Amino acid sequence: NDTDANYPFSDYDAAPCHNNFCPLFERVAPPFLATTCVAAVLATGALLVALAKHPQAWRWPQGRALVAQLALGTALFAALLPALAAGIARGWHLGTGPCRLTHLLWHWSLFAQALLLASASCGTAWARWDPRSRRLAVALWAGALLLATPAALASGVVAGTSCVRRSVDILDPAYLLHLSLSLCLLLLLPAGLLLAALAVPSLRASWAAGAGLTWLFLGLWVPYGAGLIGDFLLQVGLVEHTCGSFQHFDFALGLSEGLGVLHCSLGPLVLLLAWRC
Repeated sequence: NDTDANYPFSDYDAAPCHNNFCPLFERVAPPFLATTCVAAVLATGALLVALAKHPQAWRWPQGRALVAQLALGTALFAALLPALAAGIARGWHLGTGPCRLTHLLWHWSLFAQALLLASASCGTAWARWDPRSRRLAVALWAGALLLATPAALASGVVAGTSCVRRSVDILDPAYLLHLSLSLCLLLLLPAGLLLAALAVPSLRASWAAGAGLTWLFLGLWVPYGAGLIGDFLLQVGLVEHTCGSFQHFDFALGLSEGLGVLHCSLGPLVLLLAWRC
């Protein structure tokens, strides 16, 4: 309760702490994920229809090859949301293997989109679908799958029916590697590309032509990357941990992840808007 908000403790579930995040999350997350999934399916479907009906209209910076791969990434991400929503609402009864596979595919799609957007901001590789761009596509998707592997190793089933992203200790090598890769892709990569775009006139010109619209994805996930840092500092004791601080960080991390999830529905709409303009 409020009187215990600043009570210091060493055990996350120790009395008299009462974290209200989990009950709220279990009520809000399933309908939010289901609604986002429906919106993502409709938006991605509209994007693919536009891509098929007007293939010649998609030129750099929104080349057809890039748009098709981004649509594939958002479709894969959205396809996993119903399973996650059902697992939160009714418990995860599929076992550890499917749980880890879900997190592997979830992060694969996320990291692949980040790498695709980064490559689109640094050159004209996606202006046409030629052997060079095909090799780049294979390398990016294979690299994203490799980068997502630690997320699968760190995830698992806890408390019988809960599929969570971190089922290991906070200092477990698999989780530390996953955390490091997530921060590189969700924080350092956008910061580096932003600095490069400000310093290189040709990159600024590509932003002015519309490529910057696709950066909505990176902007939506930056708060989640910052939240992961705060959560790690709190878990290892580098930030004073009280009942109130744990609950506040839980709410902040949950809200930032929800903001990032919106990319699968907002991203295709932004690409459609860029094409129409």
